[in-house]
Amino acid sequence: QVQLVESGGGLAQPGGSLRLSCAASGIIFSTYAMGWSRQAPGKQRELVAIITSDGSTNYADSVKGRFTISRDNAKNTVYLQMNSLKPDDTAVYYCNAFLGSQGYWGQGTQVTVSS
Repeated sequence: QVQLVESGGGLAQPGGSLRLSCAASGIIFSTYAMGWSRQAPGKQRELVAIITSDGSTNYADSVKGRFTISRDNAKNTVYLQMNSLKPDDTAVYYCNAFLGSQGYWGQGTQVTVSS
């Protein structure tokens, strides 16, 4: 059974930082591309960052230069370091795992950016 369990969400002030973690089980983690998506109320889900199995990364323009995705294959964990947070970053953040036509999602963690 595939499980993706996110943690690290919460409340941050504008300009602040948060670090999200996602622990994966039930997959051969090192072979999967991993990503983070987000969905704000009334908006479509947006893929904000992805890291391939060989460590290549790509980011949505909305977070480029502020967010950093990384992975630790020994711990089956993917991270999202979020700096210079803005109120527009408020959303539920989901961990994703991709391999070919297979895709998995976590349950999500709430990130709220507010003063």
